[in-house]
Amino acid sequence: MDRETTAPARHRIITLQRQAVELGRLRTGWSVPHRDPKKRPVPVKSKTWVLTSHNKTYIDAAAELWGGEAHRWQPQGSGDPQWRVITQASSIPAMLPNGEPLRQYNELWSGGGCARRCDGQTEMLSKKPCLCLDEYGEDWYLMSPKEVCRATSRLSVMMPDLPGIGLWRAETHSFYAANEWPGVLDLVVAGTGGRGFVPVQMRIEPRTRVARGQTKHFPVVVCEFGNATIRQAITGTIPNPILTAPPQQRPALEAAVSPYLADALVADTADEVLAIYRLAEAAGDLNDDLKARLKAIGTQLRTAEKADATADKAKADAEEEPIDAEIVEDSDPAATDDLNSLWQQILTAAATRNWTTSQVAQRFAADNNGLDLRQANAGQLRRFLTRLREPIPA
Repeated sequence: MDRETTAPARHRIITLQRQAVELGRLRTGWSVPHRDPKKRPVPVKSKTWVLTSHNKTYIDAAAELWGGEAHRWQPQGSGDPQWRVITQASSIPAMLPNGEPLRQYNELWSGGGCARRCDGQTEMLSKKPCLCLDEYGEDWYLMSPKEVCRATSRLSVMMPDLPGIGLWRAETHSFYAANEWPGVLDLVVAGTGGRGFVPVQMRIEPRTRVARGQTKHFPVVVCEFGNATIRQAITGTIPNPILTAPPQQRPALEAAVSPYLADALVADTADEVLAIYRLAEAAGDLNDDLKARLKAIGTQLRTAEKADATADKAKADAEEEPIDAEIVEDSDPAATDDLNSLWQQILTAAATRNWTTSQVAQRFAADNNGLDLRQANAGQLRRFLTRLREPIPA
C-alpha cells in the first residue's frame, strides 16, 4: 500500500511580514573627506556600480565578476565598518523577488534620522497632510533639500551570480528614476501577480538635460528587462536566461589595465584623464586598447566642458540632479573645485597603499617642507599625486 505524501506542516506566526535579509547595497557614488576636516565629506558620483556589504565574501565575489578591488569602508556616521568595491561595470544582472520590490516616499532626513516620510498627500509620521506643500506651496520642490523632502526610491533585487540568499537594495533620489521605475515595475508585477523571479538589468545611464541655456550631465539608474516584449511582461512569461547561463567573468585584459581605466572612469575633467594617460605611458602600460579607451573618455569630458563653458555655475548647482552617494543630503559647492578633485584622486591613490587621511597629510608635509595640506595649491597637489601613483618599490 502506497503512502500518501503530504507537504510538511509550517508553524509560522501568520501576522508577521515575511521578508528576505538584506545582504548589501547597490550604490551610484561615494564620498571622500573634505580637504578642510571641519567641512562635510564631498560626494562623488560614479559611472559604475559600487557595492557595499558587511560580508567580505559577497564583495570579493562582486570584484571577481565586475572588476575593482575589495577594501574596508567606513560609512558616514557611527555605523560599523563594512566592505566595498567600486566595480568597472555600469550594468549588472539582477532578479526581482516575489512580492512588491519597490518602495517610494518623499523623505526629509536630519541628524536625528527620518524627520518626514510622505506619500505625496499624507505625511506618514505625523499623519497630517503634506507638510512641504502646506509650508511652501505648489513649488515646494524648488526649495533646498535641507528644508523639504526629496523623492526617495528603494528597489530590492536578488543578485543571482553572488553568494548569499537575500536581497540587495538600490536607493536613489533621482526625479527621473522616481517616475520611470514604477511604470515599468508595475506592469511586470501585474503580469506575474508578484510571483516568480523576473530577470532585470540594473544600469547606470548617463544623461544630459538642456534647460534655460544650460547643459546638465547626471546619472540615472535604469531598471531594464532585456529583450522582453510587452506581451511577455503582461502575461508573466518573461524568459529567464539568468537561471541557466553561467556568470560572465571579466576579461583578463581589462583586469590588467583596470587601475588606470578605473581612475579615468571617475575623473571629472579631461586634464585628469590626460594625467592618467601620461602616467600609464611612463610606466609602459599604455597598450592600444587602453590608449583608445582613455582617449574616448578624455574626448567625451572635453566636449562636455566646452558645452558647459558659458553656463551659470550658481544656477547649475541649484538645478543639479542629486548625487546618490552615501545618502549625503546636499552637495558642498567645493565639490566642483579643482583642488577637491585632486584631493579625491589623492585619497584613491593612497588607498592602494593603505594610508589613512592623517598619513596622507603627514607625507605631504614631509615632501613639501612642512606645508599644511590645506594650504596647498593645485600644482603642489598634482606633483604629490604623481609621486603617490608611482609603483611601490618591491
